[in-house]
Amino acid sequence: MTGIEVRRIAPARRRPVAALLGALVLAGCGAIARVDPPPGRVAETILPLGIENARFWFDSNPEAFLREARLMESRQAAALPAGRRAGLPPSHLLALSGGGDNGAFGAGLMVGWTESGRRPSFDLVTGISAGALIAPFAFLGSSHDRQLREVYTGLTLADVATSRGLLNAIFSDGLADNAPLLRTISRYMNEAMLAGIARGYGEGRLLLIGTTQLDAQLPVIWNIGAIAASGHPGALDLCRRILLASAAIPGAFSPVMFDVKIGNESFQEMHVDGGTFAQAFLYPAALGRRRQERIRRGVAAPVADAFVIRNARLDPEWADVERRTLGIAGRAISTLIAANGYNDVIRIYNNTQRDGIGFHLAYIGRDFAEELPAPFDQAYMRALFRHGYDRARAGFNWARRPPA
Repeated sequence: MTGIEVRRIAPARRRPVAALLGALVLAGCGAIARVDPPPGRVAETILPLGIENARFWFDSNPEAFLREARLMESRQAAALPAGRRAGLPPSHLLALSGGGDNGAFGAGLMVGWTESGRRPSFDLVTGISAGALIAPFAFLGSSHDRQLREVYTGLTLADVATSRGLLNAIFSDGLADNAPLLRTISRYMNEAMLAGIARGYGEGRLLLIGTTQLDAQLPVIWNIGAIAASGHPGALDLCRRILLASAAIPGAFSPVMFDVKIGNESFQEMHVDGGTFAQAFLYPAALGRRRQERIRRGVAAPVADAFVIRNARLDPEWADVERRTLGIAGRAISTLIAANGYNDVIRIYNNTQRDGIGFHLAYIGRDFAEELPAPFDQAYMRALFRHGYDRARAGFNWARRPPA
């Protein structure tokens, strides 16, 4: 601890200022012990639980996902009657965005969509943060609507996190302990759910969850179906921790540490909210290029429709910002997150238009006027769930392009 000087302050004013300065100084002098992270980009070569296709690195190695996509098509074709294997049936893709307690919108929409009689089975489901928590239910279909409704109408802050208090938080790795969220995830992500996901994977469908590997500053796409189908005794725990990591907002919640090995050496990866990189994702650009190439060669590409559920608003939200450091910084960060979320929707839209895929978008509109009084307020979440449910049950008016 060098290079920092704390000057003595008069006794009448010293205690609160000195306590804060002292805490900040001490926080800079130490950190919670951890095993060393994998060096450089070696993380991309690590096979969690020894499963070769457990995760993908879209930015640096798209070919690995393309191999998985080809296997997915082969499994789908194998499930068809012998006379129909030359062409695959229409494909439905679903992207579920982050949004914290606003995930109640997407959950309500999924349940209402079932009751409208128009909800398809999805060949690809992707999720980040709140979307990651909805994604397994959406992947498994309407048979899991009851559990999805239960989660998002019964959830409270106590089911998500426990506050550490200011001083404890300074010395820890997050303002709140997200162990309660792990317990909540574990109630639903059980052996039966894992088996259902494995069956879906065997049918040629994919469930992908995004996290951020913070040491390497890289997005990671986890192949939950492959992990579930591996039969590895650690598969269930790994899937639970992936969902937890995808929703671990940096600074607010503790990161999730993954123990990994390279040869005989042990390392530890630090993973946080996938929304650090993107609020939503669908597929890598390389998959779209493969689809375009097939069309150029005269090979018919399967009809495909993409559905994007943005668990947030897309229009600006006015607020009276306090002229204080924390108020200004907080508002700027929320603006950055909102802008990035809008850009993710634009990116997905542009990709689908380039690749000849139908685009359908749902988001929280101006017709929902409730205000969130406190994080994970149950009355707010129930109202938002009902809002998404009612709109979908009546026949959701999906936007065919992002709002201007």
